[in-house]
Amino acid sequence: MSADLAIGRALQAGGLVSDPWLDGRLRFADPVVLPTAQWRELQAAAAGITRVHDELARIVAVAPELADAFFGLTPWQRGMWQCTAPDWHGIARADVFWTAQGPVVCELNSDTPSGAVEAVLLGARARAARPGHDPNRDLPRRFVAMVQARAAACGHRGALTVGLLYPTEMTEDLGLIAAYRGWLEQAGHRVVLGAPFNVGQARCGRATLFDEPCDAIVRHYKTDWFGERLAVADDDELPPDRAPLTEPLLRLLAAAVARRTALCNPFGAVLTQNKRALAFCWEERARFSPAAQAAIARWLPATVRLEHVREELWHDKDHWVLKSDYGCEGDEVVIGRHVDQATWEAALSHVVARRWVAQRWFAALPEADGSVRNHGVYVVGGAPAGLLLRVHDAAVATDTTARIAPVLVQEGRDG
Repeated sequence: MSADLAIGRALQAGGLVSDPWLDGRLRFADPVVLPTAQWRELQAAAAGITRVHDELARIVAVAPELADAFFGLTPWQRGMWQCTAPDWHGIARADVFWTAQGPVVCELNSDTPSGAVEAVLLGARARAARPGHDPNRDLPRRFVAMVQARAAACGHRGALTVGLLYPTEMTEDLGLIAAYRGWLEQAGHRVVLGAPFNVGQARCGRATLFDEPCDAIVRHYKTDWFGERLAVADDDELPPDRAPLTEPLLRLLAAAVARRTALCNPFGAVLTQNKRALAFCWEERARFSPAAQAAIARWLPATVRLEHVREELWHDKDHWVLKSDYGCEGDEVVIGRHVDQATWEAALSHVVARRWVAQRWFAALPEADGSVRNHGVYVVGGAPAGLLLRVHDAAVATDTTARIAPVLVQEGRDG
């Protein structure tokens, strides 16, 4: 039996990773050992940009007109923000690349970050086979502690009833939901699974899943799917399910506002997940504290709203990357230097500019085989808590074709 086949079958046997292969190729790369100093810098960058986003949320909370004027939130997105502002964070994942100047954070996934189950499982296999510090060893405990802390803020302590809210018709993250369920149940909590269409509200004010009152709900259903779903280009077809999920959303917001059910992540993530937040950091950086301004300049590539620079970008594609406001996992990303001029101009011609940002291209240091590494640093409650290391072709954005590598940090006092 080949090593790839053995690894794939071992992961399948655990029941949390049902698809170890993609197009006949193992989705997992060879183990990587990070120097301790590099891991510290990756953590510092992720934590620093998370603090920047927290400051951004507080800035917009006291200047609510910015939600419309700068971010262009739809009415239902604005409602999510207004009901929960400035609360946005529980678990996030910063996508960090290593460059000749050190770490660069291209974005912060603060809505429904994925990949934690693969990171934890592969880390456990790696540390059993070789020496090194597993950066994901405490991720399950940290995740559970975050849920407990958010529930405690709503007055719920001890054994909790926790709802896991996710798109039950999609299979991509079933392993993650199963992992979350296992982590919570091992800590003594009761778990209920359901979709937004299973959300109700109990007489006590708590949100329910299948009529079960929940002390906390882990929301793995995107904020932009709860609201109005709009096209990001004028030649896109509108999604058939583009209407907002009014009733489930109102029930969840009512329970959150009344502090009867804790939401992880809060609906305030509708603002921080919007990539115009990255543009806000640069265009409005004078609003930030000196420490946040330094973090922006050090770790975040220059980013601007597309409508302000579209004309300048027509013949400068090699220096820019286009990103839609709620695109994820490499979707709705156009890397200028990796497409021809006709493709670049077609993108600029058809995108709805107010839904896009332009981010300065940066050179990630390639590996010997030409691939690059995306270090997805998990941040839980504001502090680094784990690492999803994805390896992919330098000519594409990090998408579902990227391979996930087990990662260890060199043992040492600060590992």
